[in-house]
Amino acid sequence: MAATKVSLKLLIDKTKQRVLVAEADNKFVDFLFSIFTLPVGTVTRLLQKQNMAGCLGNLHKSVENLSDIYIQPEQDKGILTDPKVANISGAKVPLLLPRVEHSYTPRKFYRCREIYCNYVASDPRAICSSCKTLMSNEVRYVEYPPKDIKASSSSVGGYVKGVITYMVMDDLEVKPMSAISSISLLTELNVTDLGAVEEKVVDLGMDEVLSLLEASLQSKTVLTDVFLQNHFDNDRIEIIKDIVGA
Repeated sequence: MAATKVSLKLLIDKTKQRVLVAEADNKFVDFLFSIFTLPVGTVTRLLQKQNMAGCLGNLHKSVENLSDIYIQPEQDKGILTDPKVANISGAKVPLLLPRVEHSYTPRKFYRCREIYCNYVASDPRAICSSCKTLMSNEVRYVEYPPKDIKASSSSVGGYVKGVITYMVMDDLEVKPMSAISSISLLTELNVTDLGAVEEKVVDLGMDEVLSLLEASLQSKTVLTDVFLQNHFDNDRIEIIKDIVGA
């Protein structure tokens, strides 16, 4: 896990045993948004496929068990079962899962030796459509230069600004927090007894991150499931730790 500490302040309805809302900084919101960068194959591997809802676990197992004699010679099953994660704009996002953070591999491109040919291939075994020679000469790919960003307290990487406090709902809806929005929220959630509402600060480790990832795919009450109802049992946590190599 990343060394950065990430905490949440939960507002809990003790009577109904539910999380009303969480107060979060940009680190936690960046983690939630980074879920969208994970390929389906990576999510399936991390969440222990036999415990997943639906059929993706069976599909993942089918690919793993399929003999290589049935796979096209230029293909690798790892592309499906353990895909690479794209490096989105170089964003530095905390709490990325083990063996996922550094799995990005830049693509390589090749061309033939003839100057007048304008074809490019991603495989050095390809044949040029013009001169019919092997396209084995690697060419350098240059990233488009990022926009200039003035140095400030909010320009520290990630997806959202770090000078804002965010509220995260039980169903993971994310909004900027304000005094007015907090009052409106209590009314919207029909909270009439403020004495039954308590605050609780929780720290996120790998167990909680994996629980949040799984619950986000199966539940509309994610924060309650993870932090109040022991969403993960210890045996499943240990299994997942083995998978991700913790």
